[in-house]
Amino acid sequence: MKPITYTRLQMPSATYFSRLAVALGVVAVGLGSAWYMEHNGHWVTGMDNQTVWGMPHVFAVFLIVAASGALNIASIGTVFGRTTYKPLGRMSGLLAIALLIGGLSVLMLDLGRPDRLIVAMTHYNFSSIFAWNIFLYTGFMAVSGLYLWTMMDRPMNRFNKAAGLLAFVWRLGLTTGTGLIFGFLIAREAFDAAVLAPLFIAMSFAFGLAIFVLVLAVLYDGAGRPMAGYLVRRMGRLLAIFVAAVQYFVLVQHLTSLYAAEHAGVERFILIEGGAITALFWIGQVIVGGLIPLIMLLGNKDNLTLPRVGTAAVLVIVGGLAQVYVIIIGGQAYPLELFPGMTETSTFFDGVMHTYSPSIAEIGLGLGGCAIAATITMIAMRMLDFLPADLSDKTVNPHHKS
Repeated sequence: MKPITYTRLQMPSATYFSRLAVALGVVAVGLGSAWYMEHNGHWVTGMDNQTVWGMPHVFAVFLIVAASGALNIASIGTVFGRTTYKPLGRMSGLLAIALLIGGLSVLMLDLGRPDRLIVAMTHYNFSSIFAWNIFLYTGFMAVSGLYLWTMMDRPMNRFNKAAGLLAFVWRLGLTTGTGLIFGFLIAREAFDAAVLAPLFIAMSFAFGLAIFVLVLAVLYDGAGRPMAGYLVRRMGRLLAIFVAAVQYFVLVQHLTSLYAAEHAGVERFILIEGGAITALFWIGQVIVGGLIPLIMLLGNKDNLTLPRVGTAAVLVIVGGLAQVYVIIIGGQAYPLELFPGMTETSTFFDGVMHTYSPSIAEIGLGLGGCAIAATITMIAMRMLDFLPADLSDKTVNPHHKS
């Protein structure tokens, strides 16, 4: 393999600034949505005291989980010594930080009182998984920044392996903590499961790699720059493994719940009687986000071109959003079991299946978080050398013969 050289984002100024303007426009929409919800109160959203986590949380959790997975590309090259992925390490670290900032921005702006974040940062209840996640998220950004430093500063290169190992362990902890936000909520029948921790780790691998593939496709194939077919095939196969792992843990989760009589009601709701939730589970999560990408990626390896892998990545992202929606919204739609084995009704809608329809403001805030991640990525790539100058086979294929 040839030595790796890096460059900044190269594209005509008019093209770059027009795309940056679009991203900033969506950021403005997100900020406007946050102001609208804060100024008028959350009654203008689809959320209520039954469904307290809405569409902004779907986007936020998706971005946070994807951030951990985006760093996986750098980990494969550094920790596991796969030289094919080493040229992509800088992009991986940048994208991980950008996605995490985008996701946390959505969470902060959805608080209704963003200034109350100061309380959460200065007063900790260590019996709450939320308190632990504050350390995991801020620590992840610090560790990722250190990891990037060891990749981009030559005197620091000798610490790259150690920083990569620390980042690998930390992001596993971050994704585990995010999954256990739901796994520890024993009051919600759909959440109470330890398998959510490994499920979220598998989800992070799949979502992060899918987003990374799309970024590569835009920056290289979309810009007419050569990209090694060997690298595309490797990423396609890797994405298939991660998608299969997600489907496996989903199967384990639901089979385990079906075996326990106490979860029979919520499983019937999610799998059969949940209306839009059931449709999103089977069509969005299982078929669009699982079976179709697997069929596309596990076929003849000679057909694993970048457009094919990129299309599969888009389907994984769409299915991932559907999956997070089913987990968060579906888990709240099923009523609390206040008195197991008995039926209860009251003016507070106890025992009633809850309905939720996201408002335009909620969707705008979620898209704003995605745009924040895109804006950070575009500006950083324009200012610093994050992009490999050459991703042809002679650079990334260890079996290439000159």
